[in-house]
Amino acid sequence: MKAVLNNSWFYVFAISFALLNSYFLFSDEYFFGLLPLGLIAIYVAIYHFELLFKFIIFCTPISFNIEEFVGGSIGLFIPTEPLLFGMLCIICLKQMKRNMFDVEFLKHPITIIFILQFVWLLLTSITSELPLVSFKFLLVRLWFVVPVYFYGVEFFKKEKNIVQFVWLFTIGMAIVAAYTLIQHASYGFDEETGHWVMFPFFKDHTSYGAILALIFPPLLGLLFYKKNGPLVRLTILFLIGLIGFAIVMSYTRAAWLSLVGALGIYLLIRFKIKFRYVAMLGSAVLIYVAFSITQIEHRLEKVNAEHATENLDERIESMANITTDASNLERLNRWSCAYQLWQERPVLGWGPGTYAMVYAPFQLSQNLTIISTHSGNRGNAHSEYLGPLSEQGLPGMLLMFVLIGWIFYSGITTYLVMPKGEMRTLLLTLILGLSTYFMHGFLNNYLDTDKASIPVWGITAIIVMYDLKYKRQAKKLAHNQTPPEIQSN
Repeated sequence: MKAVLNNSWFYVFAISFALLNSYFLFSDEYFFGLLPLGLIAIYVAIYHFELLFKFIIFCTPISFNIEEFVGGSIGLFIPTEPLLFGMLCIICLKQMKRNMFDVEFLKHPITIIFILQFVWLLLTSITSELPLVSFKFLLVRLWFVVPVYFYGVEFFKKEKNIVQFVWLFTIGMAIVAAYTLIQHASYGFDEETGHWVMFPFFKDHTSYGAILALIFPPLLGLLFYKKNGPLVRLTILFLIGLIGFAIVMSYTRAAWLSLVGALGIYLLIRFKIKFRYVAMLGSAVLIYVAFSITQIEHRLEKVNAEHATENLDERIESMANITTDASNLERLNRWSCAYQLWQERPVLGWGPGTYAMVYAPFQLSQNLTIISTHSGNRGNAHSEYLGPLSEQGLPGMLLMFVLIGWIFYSGITTYLVMPKGEMRTLLLTLILGLSTYFMHGFLNNYLDTDKASIPVWGITAIIVMYDLKYKRQAKKLAHNQTPPEIQSN
């Protein structure tokens, strides 16, 4: 540092920057002042790559969309997305010099599915109705998946990084929850203001509730970490209370039910109920729904519980209200549009990221609600599964289902073979947290944002890391137990 201060070029740069920054401030241009932060980010990215990734994890809940403040069509979450783009560039440059990834990792089914998804995204971007929109979507997906999943598997080989991942994201989320609850309290915790008081960190209460629900099970898992002292355990209990209260006050019905669903999945894993029984039950339910859809619709139409109620049991009942609940009706409208878009282009779809721009003409008059719009400024298909169906065709949706299936298959089978201990428990709670998101994904989709992508693909990287680790151990054990005469052959 002393050498830097003795260098005359340092003073030349400092004086030049001060003069230029003064000029831009006088001209009401403030972004030049961010140059030092940019230089610091570049230095950290080159020399402290792991530290940069931890900083991104912490910043994810408290990032904000610059579009809300500068206007225009620049939708970018600050500071996470520029940093993720920088990580993507560095990883690509390093990969060109030498292979950074193990062969076993590249051959893992989840990695292969990700690669197939990128290939399909590229193809459907070329054939897209709006190619520029689709290629932007592809780029965003790359900077979410490559740094978080591909680098993440290497990052999480240090088990302390897994614990830090949960802590960093939870602390960031706790800051947002505290801010939101303080804002909400000033309005008497009424439901209407509960839909927007999390701004600017979250766009609305549904995304906020979804991420609160996702982090809640892993937060419970931290309680079982033996290295935690009494003060740390007390802090965890406080955070559990804070996040739990924030989930209730988010007025997000899907988040509440996703936690109930996670509890159901825990019971299935805990009592080792065989998958074939679950599959048989699920198939029976689907067959029943298929043959009873008319009767179900008639019953749902009789549900008159209004959306605007703060009573918990009435709020849950209102989820089945497809007669007067505008939110439910609009969701059905978006799903209907996604289905019609798929019918018109069943194989290649309309292009990644294009749903909001193309769905309006497909709205049926009888499906329109008081919150319907023709300008494409109020969200997308409201489904992690129907969105890809309409934008990437049937292969896009199938790849999504296969990806999710392999994630949970790898996670649960790895959990079952892991030795008992705190990391095994933490892995289980991470799987349960992930399940809340993908259950929520039937009703909403947020994987095009950092808020969802970083925890979802981060947990996926943890699952794959452990899967590879215990597969290697099993192979080594089998090799060591093989008789010498067989080994020599």
